[in-house]
Amino acid sequence: MTREALKIATIGGGSSYTPELIEGYIKRKDELPIKEIWLVDIEEGKEKLETVGAMAKRMVKAAGLDWEVHLTLDRRAALKDADFVSTQFRVGLLDARIKDERIPLSHGVLGQETNGAGGMFKAFRTIPVVLGIIEDMKELCPDAWLVNFTNPAGMVTEAAIKHGGWKKTAGLCNVPIGHRKQAAEKLGIPEEDLFFKFAGINHFHWHRVWDKQGNERTQELIDLIYGPQEDSESHLKNIHNAPFHYEQIKDLGLLPCGYHRYYYIEDEMLKHSIEEFEKGETRAQVVKETEARLFELYKDPNLDYKPKELEQRGGTHYSDAACELIASIHNDKRTDMVVSTENNGTITDLPYDCVVEVSGPVTAHGHEPYNWGAFPPAARGIIQVMKGMEETVIRAAIDGDYGAALHAFTINPLVPGGAMSKTLLDELLIAHKDHLPNFSEAIAKIEKEQPDTVLYVTELMKSN
Repeated sequence: MTREALKIATIGGGSSYTPELIEGYIKRKDELPIKEIWLVDIEEGKEKLETVGAMAKRMVKAAGLDWEVHLTLDRRAALKDADFVSTQFRVGLLDARIKDERIPLSHGVLGQETNGAGGMFKAFRTIPVVLGIIEDMKELCPDAWLVNFTNPAGMVTEAAIKHGGWKKTAGLCNVPIGHRKQAAEKLGIPEEDLFFKFAGINHFHWHRVWDKQGNERTQELIDLIYGPQEDSESHLKNIHNAPFHYEQIKDLGLLPCGYHRYYYIEDEMLKHSIEEFEKGETRAQVVKETEARLFELYKDPNLDYKPKELEQRGGTHYSDAACELIASIHNDKRTDMVVSTENNGTITDLPYDCVVEVSGPVTAHGHEPYNWGAFPPAARGIIQVMKGMEETVIRAAIDGDYGAALHAFTINPLVPGGAMSKTLLDELLIAHKDHLPNFSEAIAKIEKEQPDTVLYVTELMKSN
């Protein structure tokens, strides 16, 4: 891109992560000729938008920059003539995440933000909104890049590219960033002196590592991180640090994503989640308290920098990754990044036109992933199941198709099949009624035929 005087719009501008986003832009002030930053939110997020927006203005002023920071509830005004649009919103706010976690856990089933039943419902709520944003973009900023780090990032990005037709979309996640830093620390080698190849789908990838001498260090890292003498430490703040089975990781020969814990050691992860639920301390409830403390900090009229407390949220580094991706596109920097993008044959085990999360340089024309090829059978089998589940979730979200939603629940490895799949689906549909217009017919049928389901959800949420 050659245009100067950039306009950048952020959907979900009232997020607690916005200070990190602003910090990332400030760090790149010599690379990004920003003129306008538009932070847009909805009416329910107005107070947070005003709080974090005022802080963003203080940060820009403290940096000695003349950027215009606009706060608005008018999405179309924010999108008009934008060069980059980033998305960091949560449909239904954190209360929706609490429902995603607590309802499954009340039945002894995993409740989690991007995995299992909760992750699928986050997709059901989010995908139609993203497709609506894209329709506005087609009219108001047809040349803009969409940078998505709204979870579940892989499914949202696939919906944007395949179903919204917005090819200039990149999905981002902070998890690979943590894995890169972990590898550098364990090997005692600067991160920039290592070469990484990630491949898989969002929150379900594996990676390999080489040094500058061309030596692969993957097996060494497996021993250092997951060996019998180690504690399988995790850099992820938002999931339980249960130890992987070393023999399993060693056999696979690939470094797993931290989220693989939900699949490789499901029983221990579920046990811990149930304990949190019984104490009223699910991750969503903890995050809500953390966010409340952050916004109290943000109200300080003297605070003009990102507070360290923000790192206690699980998504730290998300925003900085978005800023680097924007800088790499604008300047054709070819920064090596892990991005959710079109497969196009990168992973031979998955459909050509699906979205995968892979490594490669970010150029002026987008992400150019490194070829990965095929997975060993142990990884191939489960990732094909997961991708089939994702594609079914996306179809259900767009069409409001109850049958497709039930099928997705049945496919998902973290949701028990049979009656439990249907019970969880019905209860979550009732719980999220206000944010699932595409499922209105299915919800009306449940309300008419299953009054006990409605009562159960109502009573459970009262105890929240």
